[in-house]
Amino acid sequence: MSKIAVAGLGYVGLSLAVLLARENRVVAVDVVPEKVALVNGGSSPIRDPDIESMLAGGGLDLTATTDGAVAYRGADFVIVAAPTNYDEDRNAFDTSCVDEVVDLALGANPDAVVVVKSTVPVGYAERLAAGHQGATILFSPEFLREGRALYDNLHLSRIVVGAPKALRESGREAARRFANLLLEASDEDDVPVIVTGSTEAEAVKLFSNTYLATRVAFFNELDAYAEERGLDARGIIEGVVLDPRIGDHYCNPSFGYGGYCLPKDTKQLLADFGDVPQNVIGAVVAANETRKGFCARKVAERALSTAGPKAVVGAYRLVMKAGSDNYRSSAIQGVMSEVRSLGMEVVVYEPTLEDREFQGMRVLDDIGEFKAECDVIMANRMEPSLEDVMEKVYTRDCFFRD
Repeated sequence: MSKIAVAGLGYVGLSLAVLLARENRVVAVDVVPEKVALVNGGSSPIRDPDIESMLAGGGLDLTATTDGAVAYRGADFVIVAAPTNYDEDRNAFDTSCVDEVVDLALGANPDAVVVVKSTVPVGYAERLAAGHQGATILFSPEFLREGRALYDNLHLSRIVVGAPKALRESGREAARRFANLLLEASDEDDVPVIVTGSTEAEAVKLFSNTYLATRVAFFNELDAYAEERGLDARGIIEGVVLDPRIGDHYCNPSFGYGGYCLPKDTKQLLADFGDVPQNVIGAVVAANETRKGFCARKVAERALSTAGPKAVVGAYRLVMKAGSDNYRSSAIQGVMSEVRSLGMEVVVYEPTLEDREFQGMRVLDDIGEFKAECDVIMANRMEPSLEDVMEKVYTRDCFFRD
């Protein structure tokens, strides 16, 4: 049994805390007292059915606290899952939260193995290790879906752990020990494990997410072509994805890629290229903005033809996907902003919001009132509750799935 501290109670940190607390002693740390109280009371501060069920069921060696120094003292591993939001002014991730956790953890416990799970720029762990001589600092990317984070940790597609070059074999040994922790906690018997350099592991994360964003952008442009030409987008996609080299995953058109990961990760990778020649990465980032503008114009055209300049456009749900309560950087928000810039009134239906206003737009919590008031309803993903007003709905969801 290992003693593990996990910094951050977002979907990455909480899913790892719950996963590892089945076989280890885990203390989770967060600066938000309400999150800590919920976890200690057996409830989840995020929406994830598997996390909710496991916390409610008890049997986990898991406590939560706001006192990081106490949690890190005596821990064998400190897992850092602090946020790294994208700083548009600096054109890079803001790693200040990760920096603070690492400083505090190593100050309290210099012998701990620090594992950064937060997504960071390529080369970050090497720079971090250079500033903490003698410390064992690893980077291990996560490959989780919001709303399915614990499930994905239980059924890992792969484990990647990287150590800075300066650590040599001791770093790789620590990386293998951490990989074994995840393997032992997984429900899968045969999970591929890659132990590599920390910089390579960081690149794995950013290139993986950028490839997913590339697929989204590609099928969205296929969909735009079909819509403009009056073609059946679904029929074209079904014909394309039957090629086994392409496959039928990540092919459902949308208003663009969004959420907490893909927008910032693609921008960070583009910034990391520096003077390295590239065309594809920049095109993917640009294509996502083009897509949101295209969808907004289509919505505005329909609204004008339906009800004229006083048309009311509804935004059905801000969340990125079914089963999630997160709407950070969701693609529909970009479309909403574009529609408003064209002079249209936009109202929002989002039952997870307590406020009656969102970024200057009215928020309705009654689905019947919402459907009655709106002349056009834009839905990134279709749900059965909209089937009775399909004539009002603008969606590019061909397959009615995430």
